[in-house]
Amino acid sequence: MTDGVPFKNPGWAGNTGEYELTEAQVRGHDYVGTRPRDGGHPAGAGSYPYMLVERHPDAPLFEGPYLERFNKIKTRYPDLRATLLPTLNLAQEVRGHVSPQTMDEVASLLELPPAYVRGVATFYTMYNKQPIGRFLVQVCTNISCNLCGAEEVLKAFLVYADTELGETSQDGNFTVIEAECLAACGFATCVQINSAYYENLTAKGVPELLEHLKSQVGADGEGEGG
Repeated sequence: MTDGVPFKNPGWAGNTGEYELTEAQVRGHDYVGTRPRDGGHPAGAGSYPYMLVERHPDAPLFEGPYLERFNKIKTRYPDLRATLLPTLNLAQEVRGHVSPQTMDEVASLLELPPAYVRGVATFYTMYNKQPIGRFLVQVCTNISCNLCGAEEVLKAFLVYADTELGETSQDGNFTVIEAECLAACGFATCVQINSAYYENLTAKGVPELLEHLKSQVGADGEGEGG
């Protein structure tokens, strides 16, 4: 498949047809499109957590476009308690992790008992309970990926990111963890980095991928975009 030729989806996930995307665009590093931080239409405002390269642990909850999104989220649910998960998602998008202090602030915003919010937040592994690197690398090591070299991929990430499992590299860029399953068994080994999937990854491709990710970080340590 060459660049410039419309890519024909062979049918994964039950979808087929012609698309004006090349295979390199579909399988490449570039994210097609951006997600508005104000949430766009209220119907979709609560539908995604979006892990950005830049993290602001001390940022307020919520201001500017994030306050707009929070207010949109509240319109989509019958009561404030029902907004808890998307509100935690939004808090993590802003701060990068959900600390006990953040949980208490969310509890105050939603008029919920702090213990209830902490119980929910600590139940789900998708919420980072401590600061992480600019890029959270989740390597699937479940059976399909494991059979396709996931252990070697995981080791390569640890070696080339120069970190230990569950810890953050000294440059603050990478936190590498194992994921139980990323639901992409047909494209093993699958790795989720922040909000993007990287499929059919091998250990050989890890150094190039890490260099690509580093290029997204400016000299001041801030991400170039999100």
